[in-house]
Amino acid sequence: MCYRDKADTSKLVRYWRAGEYTPARLRRGWMPPHPTLYVRREWYERIGSFNTGYRIAADYDFILRLFSHPDFKAAYIPEVLVTMRVGGASNRSLRNVIRKSSEDYRALRASGVGGLGALALKNVSKVGRFLPRRV
Repeated sequence: MCYRDKADTSKLVRYWRAGEYTPARLRRGWMPPHPTLYVRREWYERIGSFNTGYRIAADYDFILRLFSHPDFKAAYIPEVLVTMRVGGASNRSLRNVIRKSSEDYRALRASGVGGLGALALKNVSKVGRFLPRRV
């Protein structure tokens, strides 16, 4: 997925390459870019939709429930599927960053995937995404 500048879409701001899914990567805070995640309807029927009790991290909670399900199979497509402008609720303010971290931790615990270690690794892993790379 490519993030483009909000005002100048010709400017690449961030490139997010998720890579292949593994259960170990999920426990270490890995997350695919949710705008590029295509899920069959049967999975929404099976595990439920987005939990709106999470104001910012409903997507992360859904991904944790989906990818940690023993029957779920994922296919990684190493192509840019989505290009979008930067900006979103999770990083709009320090308050939102704190709220997102709190919700991420809650989702990690509820799904049984991890705890503080996974949350710390998830946040540290984001640093590299802000470095421009060739697409």
